[in-house]
Amino acid sequence: MHAYLVQHGKAKSSVDDPNRGLTSEGREEVVRTAHFLNGLRISVSLIQHSGKARAEETAHLFTENIRCTGGPRQLGGLEPTEDPAEAANFLNAYTDDILIVGHLPHLERLTSLLLTGSPDNRPVLFKNGGVVCLEKSPDGTWSLVWAVVPDLLRNLTLLAA
Repeated sequence: MHAYLVQHGKAKSSVDDPNRGLTSEGREEVVRTAHFLNGLRISVSLIQHSGKARAEETAHLFTENIRCTGGPRQLGGLEPTEDPAEAANFLNAYTDDILIVGHLPHLERLTSLLLTGSPDNRPVLFKNGGVVCLEKSPDGTWSLVWAVVPDLLRNLTLLAA
């Protein structure tokens, strides 16, 4: 089972948009990341998000660009400052590939909890619009498989041109 953990795209300031939807740059970066996942032929059974505008918009962009049988749907326990244990318990029980769109510091704490058993180690740094792929082994332990950020994808696109 793979869990693809995505930090929402770059958001507008609360002055420009009280709901803090995505900037045009944020949308472009999320679509670039989603196209990358599509190129890997990644398919998920579910795309879930926190419910905040920037996460929901990011989740919809992924839904439009990768194969997904369910979602996007709001999932409790993904707010920026919430305890990551609720989301970790969900992922430990879930058996299909899933993509979750969330926020910092929650995503870093969730990843740390899954990989190290403590939410405070922060072994992985997230970037807006980036994705971290974790794999759950049959014995229930988690491993980091790969991570990609929009800047890397932009540079790869420039090199290929």
